[in-house]
Amino acid sequence: MKNILRKKILEKRNSIPLPERKKKDILIKQRLFSLSAFTVAKTVLFYASFRTEVDTSSMIEESLEMGKAVLVPKVNKKLQRLLLYEIKNLRELSPGYMGIPEPSLPDHRLREIEDVALVIVPGVCFDHSGNRLGYGAGYYDMLLSHIKKKVPFIALAYEEQVIDTLTSENHDVRVDMVVTDCQIIKRP
Repeated sequence: MKNILRKKILEKRNSIPLPERKKKDILIKQRLFSLSAFTVAKTVLFYASFRTEVDTSSMIEESLEMGKAVLVPKVNKKLQRLLLYEIKNLRELSPGYMGIPEPSLPDHRLREIEDVALVIVPGVCFDHSGNRLGYGAGYYDMLLSHIKKKVPFIALAYEEQVIDTLTSENHDVRVDMVVTDCQIIKRP
C-alpha cells in the first residue's frame, strides 16, 4: 500500500512544471524563514534536495549568509545511518548515495544530531497530523528517533504532497510542521 501511494505522489510531484515548482519553492522558503523555530535556530539540519524535491539550495545558501551553522546528511550504508556534516557552501556537496548531493568532508566536520536546533525533513507525502511517508529506507526515522531534546521537525512539501490521512507505524517519526506553498500545517 505504501509503495503504491509513494509512486502516485511522486508522479504527481514530478508532473509539476519546473517554472511552477520554482515559484512554489520561493513561497515555501518565505514561509519557512518566517517561522520563529527557524529564526532562533543557530544550527539547522537541511536535506540536500534531489530531483523534484522542494529545492533547498537557496535556503542553505541564505542560512549560511545569516551565520547559521548548516548540517547536511550523508548516507553511510555500512552503518545503515545518516552521518551529519557541517558545510560552509554548496560546493562541498557532490552526488552520493542514489545520486543525492552529499558532503565529501573530513571527519572533523562531523556533527552529532544533538548539535541541531531545527531539522528540515524530506519526504514523499505528509498528512495534517504530521505523519510522513519517506522514500522507504528509514534513514530519517532512525536519525530522528535518537534525538533526546525537543527539536522542531519541519517538512517541506508542495501542496500536491499533502493528503488527509496517512497510516503510520510505531517506528515512524512524525513532523511538527509541514510547510507548503499554500499553508503551514501544525501537528495537532
